[in-house]
Amino acid sequence: MNHDQLALYNKLLVLYMLNRVSFPLTQAQIYDFLLEQNYVNFMNLQRAITELVDTGFVTAKSQHNRTYLSITAEGQETLTYFKNRIDTSLKQEIDRFLNANQFQLRNEASVLADYNTILSGDYEVHLSVKEKDEPVVEVTLSVPNKETAEAVCINWKKKNQEIYQYLVGQLF
Repeated sequence: MNHDQLALYNKLLVLYMLNRVSFPLTQAQIYDFLLEQNYVNFMNLQRAITELVDTGFVTAKSQHNRTYLSITAEGQETLTYFKNRIDTSLKQEIDRFLNANQFQLRNEASVLADYNTILSGDYEVHLSVKEKDEPVVEVTLSVPNKETAEAVCINWKKKNQEIYQYLVGQLF
């Protein structure tokens, strides 16, 4: 495979992964799978993602020290023309990975927790859950110190579903 064909193939792998899910994937999630399986090397994958974003086939949104990637309509259209160039067994392996890890991938990409210092010296913690890039629940808390802010963020990642269910049960 020459350099141009390899570059196209790497882009198609990213587009295929993004097209198979109904939520954004983090750049790290794509890297983890494709690099772990040795389908592509780091530099080529980075170049492929940059070019996909630059051409408008993928959108990239940086938030909370993560970059979230989503396929655009143009990316989906392009994929329909070229997806037959991806090996069938590789598409099946990607599908198996996404199906087996869908909950974890979605949770990582849609459950957000971050904090910052406010003027009073306290910490403001921002917690949210998003579905298809739309907020399902958003909570902002003021806490007295950094340690508490970090603990709230960690617990939100672990217990967000329970907390959401409790809120819905109490409010509806």
